[in-house]
Amino acid sequence: MPGETMTAALVAAEDFRAQGTGVLFTHLGENLVRLEDADRTADHYLTLIEETARRGIDGEPSLKLTQLGFDIDRLRAAEHVHALASRAAPRTVWIDMEGSAYTEATVSLYEASKRSHANVGICLQAYLKRTEADIQRLLPLEPRIRLVKGAYAEAPEVAFQGRREVDANYLKLVVSMLDAQRAERPLFLGLGTHDVNLIAQAADHAREIGLSRTAFDVEMLYGIRTDQQRRLRDEGYNVRVLIAYGEAWYPWYMRRLAERPANVVFALRQLLP
Repeated sequence: MPGETMTAALVAAEDFRAQGTGVLFTHLGENLVRLEDADRTADHYLTLIEETARRGIDGEPSLKLTQLGFDIDRLRAAEHVHALASRAAPRTVWIDMEGSAYTEATVSLYEASKRSHANVGICLQAYLKRTEADIQRLLPLEPRIRLVKGAYAEAPEVAFQGRREVDANYLKLVVSMLDAQRAERPLFLGLGTHDVNLIAQAADHAREIGLSRTAFDVEMLYGIRTDQQRRLRDEGYNVRVLIAYGEAWYPWYMRRLAERPANVVFALRQLLP
């Protein structure tokens, strides 16, 4: 993280602007219990959208529905998404995915939002067994999809458990979406992964079916594999960096580490040369 404040996130984003790299912003915090806090979060993102435009930053917000009051009033959360998408257009507003208990409701809200706002995107998780069907379900809407592996602890009947299984399904889903593009099904694809082997395999498949490596974006976290971010950008990939910030960083980070022990190993590796 560049810091806890919006200002720190915007300063970091300006550095990427100078490099020709776009960014995603996420203000940390989720599962709020008071609607007034959700309203403040929405106001925060509205200000962020305005500041991003004023500073000429290629930046897009990525929202967690529970931070917009989804657990308390789903209609109110949907109204916040509507307001943010309206203000951000034509820039994309992303709806982040949370635990599997929220998946169906999140996909449903995305469907409703996408019918009104072309600039709304959704994050899907490759380790969920339902994601293949969710992609097919969303294709008629010309979706904007960011595909991640998934960070929550999920039951075996819901999610693939082993790394090889998750990686295989990730690549399978990427191939299916690139094939959809090749068949002229309008679709934006963002690869939310630090796995450069998967990125290379995606690029290989794109080339094999007549698409360029710009058929998808590569999206990595701020401060993670910075050398690879630069390399990929220099090789002609569209690279976007996700900048997380906010006072809620500690519970967010610790919960991620506790839920999936593999994240601990990954985090430690980033400290090594």
